[in-house]
Amino acid sequence: MIWQWIGLTVFSLTLLPAGLAMAAGRAPARLRGRLAPVRAHGWALLALYAVAPLNAIPRLTGASPELSLALTAAGGIVAVTGCLVAGVARLAVVKSGLR
Repeated sequence: MIWQWIGLTVFSLTLLPAGLAMAAGRAPARLRGRLAPVRAHGWALLALYAVAPLNAIPRLTGASPELSLALTAAGGIVAVTGCLVAGVARLAVVKSGLR
């Protein structure tokens, strides 16, 4: 159980602030070239962050295994959606010739 707390804390301290900043359109100037659609990458990062609480919180609260499995599956769906958002945004940038 301690590893779930550690993982949740680490992801909350790293991915959450970075994802929120990028979703707001803020990124360091040196990274803007690599992260062409900054907002889309921010939303994708937030979607990847959402997996940690959806997986850890039910387990930490002692929820039933069925609920825990359902929320873990929902977290996986959210993560895949976030990756698709980033991929489609990157594909749109490449097709438009901006990069």
